[in-house]
Amino acid sequence: MEGKGFTSAGECWKQILADAKNVCFLKDIERFAGENTAPARIVFGTSGWRGEVGTDFTFNNLRIVTTAIIETLKTRGASLAAHLGVKGFDEVKRLGVIVGHDNRFLGPEFAASVMGLLLKEGINVYYAGETSTPELSAAVCVLPAACSINITPSHNPANYAGLKFNPSDGGPAGPEITDIIEKIANKMMAEKVIIHELKPQGFQTINTLQLYKDFIEKQGTLNVEKIRSFVKEKDCFICIDHVHGASRGRPDVLIGKNSKIKCLRTEGNFLFGGIAPEPSAKNMKLVMDALKESKSKFKIGVFVDPDGDRVRFTDGELDITMNHFGAMALHFLHHYKKIQGVLVKSVATSNFGNAVAEKLGIPIKEAAVGFKNFRPYMLPTAKERAIVAYEESDGITGYRNTLEKDAMFGFLLAIEMVAVTGKNLGEYLRELEAEFGAYFPERASIQVDRSLTGDQLTKKLSILKEKLTVGSKVVIGKKTKIIKNVITVDGMKFVLEDNSWFLIRPSGTEPKVRFYVESRTPDEIEAMVKLCESLVKEALA
Repeated sequence: MEGKGFTSAGECWKQILADAKNVCFLKDIERFAGENTAPARIVFGTSGWRGEVGTDFTFNNLRIVTTAIIETLKTRGASLAAHLGVKGFDEVKRLGVIVGHDNRFLGPEFAASVMGLLLKEGINVYYAGETSTPELSAAVCVLPAACSINITPSHNPANYAGLKFNPSDGGPAGPEITDIIEKIANKMMAEKVIIHELKPQGFQTINTLQLYKDFIEKQGTLNVEKIRSFVKEKDCFICIDHVHGASRGRPDVLIGKNSKIKCLRTEGNFLFGGIAPEPSAKNMKLVMDALKESKSKFKIGVFVDPDGDRVRFTDGELDITMNHFGAMALHFLHHYKKIQGVLVKSVATSNFGNAVAEKLGIPIKEAAVGFKNFRPYMLPTAKERAIVAYEESDGITGYRNTLEKDAMFGFLLAIEMVAVTGKNLGEYLRELEAEFGAYFPERASIQVDRSLTGDQLTKKLSILKEKLTVGSKVVIGKKTKIIKNVITVDGMKFVLEDNSWFLIRPSGTEPKVRFYVESRTPDEIEAMVKLCESLVKEALA
């Protein structure tokens, strides 16, 4: 099929994703992205606005969202100003906006489209080029800048692009800000507004990696010198899979070049080698294989997603997800580094961290899914400050670190963990399980009718709160268990008498219901998932 035969970007993407040899058709995607002026519905989910390149995420739609951001920055009102962290638009213009992108297709071109509109308004613009999400978060604070705009869809497949907006504290924008952006943008979409491209002129280029390096060294949560000494002096092997993403080149700058550090998939590849670029069990194979070949005493491996905000760990033997690593981080930072504060985690994340916190006398704060919900506990002015904040979908940050998910923080913390304890990650984990108990998390989902997205789906599922209350009994496999607690901060989480639990949470953007379960023995996981499926089907019937 010749490129000129495509009638839509979606049709073109199917051909590209089906066979990497069709990468030549990306020129057609660029054409669709430039020529398609069809409006899209703008929704800022748990981490920004995302859409398929050429279909929803087009140059005109991006300029509309950028215009909506500018109008939001111009909006007067003490409440919004407090959330933005600026006194008014004059201060926005003076402090400026940082614009960056990951290394996906059309990243520089999309960033230029954003910068042109910002510069027209007299706003100082700092161009970061290819960068990671946590680097932008740190850079906003270090410069300081009024906010940042990052062109990335995080770990989404190759056909997606996205936009993340972070105000002056560097954290992901909350609904107090994004609701206004959405309202303005969707009104313009309904009016089918066309905004012409403006070439950016007069912007300043900055090095966000250097700013990030300065930031973590100054904050002091990580002992960077100890990390560097460990890599230089000890019998260790470290492997990091960059999956062709924007984290490439970071270890050399943060730790120093060393033959003990092996970096995989550092070359540019808009299709990510044909895989979904997310920290999954399947995608850990390359790192685990590399570690198994090493004879070194200490082995540390990580997989980092394209914008550098999600990370997964291994020692070559165990695949360690954030459900477990987050609890390890809590124990390490509190026990070994004597950091005081609270545990902050999403409601969908393992209770392994809860078990550690309860035994150590650390208060626990469970928030709704989405890193933006951790902000109250990450701010320097917070009365209850997080020792560590993490969520099951591979995001982590810690005391005095950025308010964003930060894969490099997790990576460096893992190295320091091994350096201080003298144990590989798997050994450290097994010791903690022996002391605090073992937990086995899993997640699944089912599709529902497309008409059931949003509030309608939530309303139908709400019947479960009436059926399942504290004291109710549920049958899991051949066992009957009693519900001891119900948490409704995001979906419905039912905690059972043995501290196993299941969470039923409707997707906010897809016709889908997600299940998060955690058992105390691996043989109960399947039964808990089946229980969730039957409860949902009964509620929707």
